[in-house]
Amino acid sequence: MFFSKKEEIVGLDIGSSLIKAVELKEGPKGFQLKNFGVVPLAPEIIVDGLIIDASRVVEGIRSLFEKQKFKSKDVTISVSGHASVIIKRVTIPEMSEEELRESIRWEAEQYIPFSIEEVELDFQILSPSKTGAGQMDVLLVAVKKDKINDYVIVAKEAGLNPVVMDVDAFAIENMYELNYEVELGKNIALVNIGANTTNINIIKDGVSLFTRDSSMGGNQITEAIQKEFSLSFENAEKAKRGEDVHAVSSNAVYSIIENTSKDFATEVSRSIDFFKSTTVGEDVEKVILSGGCAKMRMLSNILSENLDVPVITANPFNNIYTDPKTFDAGYLQDIAPIAAVAVGLAIRKVGDK
Repeated sequence: MFFSKKEEIVGLDIGSSLIKAVELKEGPKGFQLKNFGVVPLAPEIIVDGLIIDASRVVEGIRSLFEKQKFKSKDVTISVSGHASVIIKRVTIPEMSEEELRESIRWEAEQYIPFSIEEVELDFQILSPSKTGAGQMDVLLVAVKKDKINDYVIVAKEAGLNPVVMDVDAFAIENMYELNYEVELGKNIALVNIGANTTNINIIKDGVSLFTRDSSMGGNQITEAIQKEFSLSFENAEKAKRGEDVHAVSSNAVYSIIENTSKDFATEVSRSIDFFKSTTVGEDVEKVILSGGCAKMRMLSNILSENLDVPVITANPFNNIYTDPKTFDAGYLQDIAPIAAVAVGLAIRKVGDK
C-alpha cells in the first residue's frame, strides 16, 4: 500500500495479545519457512486495536526479533478495526488506473464516514461492472492516518523498517490463496478471531466481495471466566486453555466458552446474512477459521451448526515447506491458526496489489 522497496520482508502481526513474526524464503518449488516466533503482550497494552503503551510494544518487538535472530529489518505490518479501517466495494464511472489515482479522493469522499484528510487511501480496480456499460467495480480502502502512524512508529522504534502497510482481512486472504485451491464459483468466508477483533472477508474466485471487522474477540471469553470466578486475567486465560486453576470448575468454564462461542456464531451469521442481503443469489459455502479462538474445537463446531456450512481450521503452513530439523511439527500444528495474518503479510511484495 505505501512505502519503499526491499528484497526480504518479515510479516509482523502486532496483535492485542500476541506479537507474531514470520519470514519466508521463496524458491522454485514454492515457499519455505525461514523463521517464526511469538511473544505475548499483557492485555492492557493494546486495546481494541489502539496502542495504549507504545514502549512495551516496542520492547515486545525487540525481544521477539532478538530471541528468534531475524536478520531482515524490513517488515510488512497491518491494521484492522471497524472504527479506523473502511473497506468498500464501489461502482464508479469507468476510467484508467491513472485517472482514478488522480480522482480517488473525490470519489472516496462519499463513502468515508470521516474527513478525507484524516485517512490514507488505496484502491484496486476489480472488473467492469455488471450493472451497466461505462461502469467499473473498485475495492476502496481507507485507513486513519493516526492508526497507521502508531503502528509505523513502534516498528521503527524497535529498529525495523516498515516497507508495506496492509489490512488484516487482506493478509488472511493472501494466506488462504497460498495454502488452498481456489474453489471457482464458491463464496468462502475467511473468519479471523483475534483477542479483541474479528475480521470477516468473503471471497469468490480470488476476489473480495465483502469485508467487516467486529469488536468481538477471544478476550470476551477470558473476561467472562475472570468475572465468574474472580480470577486474574492470567488465570482466566489458563482456565480458558483447559489448564487446572484452583477452585475453578472445568464444567462451568466449558459452559461459559459454549455460551460465548454462540455469541461469536451469531455475530458471524449476522455478517453473512448482511452479505446475502446485498447480493443476488449469493450464499456462503464454507468458512475458513483462523486466529487464537480457532484452536477451540467447540467454536468451530458451533459455527458450523449455526451457519449450516463446513468450518475448516486454517493451516497457514499447509503449502509451506517446514524443515523438521528446524521447526517442531507438533508446535507448528498447535500454533498454526495464530500465524495466519503473519504468513499473509510475509508473502507481500512491495508494489503488488
